[in-house]
Amino acid sequence: MGLMSVILLCVLSLVLAGSGLHGRNASVSHEYCVLGAGPAGLQMGYFLSRSQRDYIILERNAGPGSFFQIYPRHRKLISINKIYTGRRNKEFNLRHDWNSLLSDRPNLLFQRISRELYPNADDFPRYLSTFVKELGLKVKYGADIGRIKASDFNGNQGYILTDQNGVSYQCSVLLVSTGLWVPQQVDFLGSDLVEGYESIPTDPEEFKDQAVLILGKGNSAFETAQSILGRASRIHLYSPSPVRLAWQTHYVGDLRAVNNELLDTYQLKSLDGLVEGRLEDIAIVRREKDGGKRRTAKKRSQTSTEGKEQLYLTLTELLDQNGNNISKVTGQNLPGFHTDNFSLRQPYDRVIRCLGFRFNFSIFDGSARPPQSSGARGRLPGITAWYEGRGTPNMFVLGTAAHSRDYRMSAGGFVHGFRYTVRAVHKILEQRYHNIAWPATKLPISQLQSWILRRVNEASGPYQMFGVLGDIILLRGSYCEYLEEFPLQALPQLSALSGRPLTDHGLLVLVMQYGLNRTDTLGPGRAESEWTKAWRPNFLHPVLYYYNTLPTEKDMRQRPVGWPLPRPEAVHHMVEDFLTEWDQPISHSQPLRRFLEHCLQTDLRAFYAESCFLLSLTSRTPPLFCRQGYLRKQGIVGNSHLWQHAREAGLMADHHGDITPGHDTSVSEYLKHADAAVVSAMNFDL
Repeated sequence: MGLMSVILLCVLSLVLAGSGLHGRNASVSHEYCVLGAGPAGLQMGYFLSRSQRDYIILERNAGPGSFFQIYPRHRKLISINKIYTGRRNKEFNLRHDWNSLLSDRPNLLFQRISRELYPNADDFPRYLSTFVKELGLKVKYGADIGRIKASDFNGNQGYILTDQNGVSYQCSVLLVSTGLWVPQQVDFLGSDLVEGYESIPTDPEEFKDQAVLILGKGNSAFETAQSILGRASRIHLYSPSPVRLAWQTHYVGDLRAVNNELLDTYQLKSLDGLVEGRLEDIAIVRREKDGGKRRTAKKRSQTSTEGKEQLYLTLTELLDQNGNNISKVTGQNLPGFHTDNFSLRQPYDRVIRCLGFRFNFSIFDGSARPPQSSGARGRLPGITAWYEGRGTPNMFVLGTAAHSRDYRMSAGGFVHGFRYTVRAVHKILEQRYHNIAWPATKLPISQLQSWILRRVNEASGPYQMFGVLGDIILLRGSYCEYLEEFPLQALPQLSALSGRPLTDHGLLVLVMQYGLNRTDTLGPGRAESEWTKAWRPNFLHPVLYYYNTLPTEKDMRQRPVGWPLPRPEAVHHMVEDFLTEWDQPISHSQPLRRFLEHCLQTDLRAFYAESCFLLSLTSRTPPLFCRQGYLRKQGIVGNSHLWQHAREAGLMADHHGDITPGHDTSVSEYLKHADAAVVSAMNFDL
């Protein structure tokens, strides 16, 4: 073979490799395959990378977060980016940072990219790119997976993913984080005349003096309406349900105030409006170009839409079903438009579909396809309480696609919610496949109250995923094991999923939840501030459930309506607080201590070292706090500030006033977060 032939062969090989043909029918294997490099996929990638697992993230586009390159169409995110909270506690600040992902780098936050409260959507892919680069995540871009099938790997079900180049990826565990990107559509007569949210123009000038009908009343519908509010002549929104306001329902997926200006123009009668009706029952018909005079006597002004066909809305049942071609219906013979006061009798220049998105089931073959969820109109895959696909073992669903577990109940469909559910799934993976138990903090019972107060005042996971993720406290007698952010609906499988056995001492569950006492959200009496009535609140507040034994799956199914957990042996509501600071001695700390003492049958009062000394001299069984603290050289040393506060609050007898404590302010590490908990427990007569 000549030199020229060798050179040509090398060039041909390079061309084939560059085109992807060289790797056709190749196969690679990984323990974990993460499908999709959106926020959920990257969040899982971070946890897998930190635990040094064999993984790959497959992304069909050229960069992460491709959904946000297109949506929302009008480029304004509605996820809060609150930078200034008056606190330096990173965990607390995540309660008000809805865009950052979790990592061990304190400066890898979204606020590095944008300082706006409601950022531009273009900023989010930039943040995700920074997240990938700085953490060195393993992402393969340009891998468009078109087929997923189940396969047997050494007796366990795994999955084979095939991309557009014929490359196969064999995975022991598949983590699906593709989000929702297929536009939701409803089939009705004339649906082909409707424009989609995904393709409408975003220049408001293109809607100048046009009458627009929008199908849907979610955030995408109102976002679209708001963008053209100053240009369109008339905007009507039509859907089966009345508009649901997020500030009334506490569900972040409902209409946000940042998008609801049309409610003003509707209620103040400025031509815009909302109408309810089933989408399956409507028909959109087109007026013929040569179709006679308008039925109204009023002249319509000349607009940019002159000469274009206009669209009418009617009900299918009013159309002639005996052979009448709906394409021939005009404004003169359209049924329903001759009925006086028909709400939508005027024609429209455009009809726009804004019905949200659905999960892409088409890439899964029959062996690997998860079922459709029973809720959310079947738009989401059906999954278990631990986010594994139903009937698809070793396939877990992450992010927005996993929102069927808490649809319209919590924030699992959004970044500030699913970053925590992804972390919970990773802990489940570590236990199932690597025999690493759910992380737990071992605490003496005397420290439990202070730990609970720290969690309710700063933890972001239960705060964002209220009613879905909760802290589990496994009681072990004189000590307990504290597990953070466990999926509550999986409580019957606690031991198997966490690797932590239950003892006959029982368990406590700490949950953040909204009250069921529905009232006028902005009206008088909307808040409950009296701690003796803490059981009937309206707003977010901590709730503790005590169980002697682990609830069963039957118990979970039969739990009271609106409750996240079955009826317990004892329950304690910490009264809602306007500042969301549950640290006050009388309203928060003292009732909590009394509840814990009732459940544990133990005195949990805290004492100064001097008091423990006296009690140790006069009692064979000093209080638990003294036994676990003072007698092990861990007592609280008084200081002038604490003594003065105690005297003013009436918590210490007057004769203590002559005693001057030393200036040693050292306390046990856990008491850094106790705040008023220790002070509130010093009165022996309480």
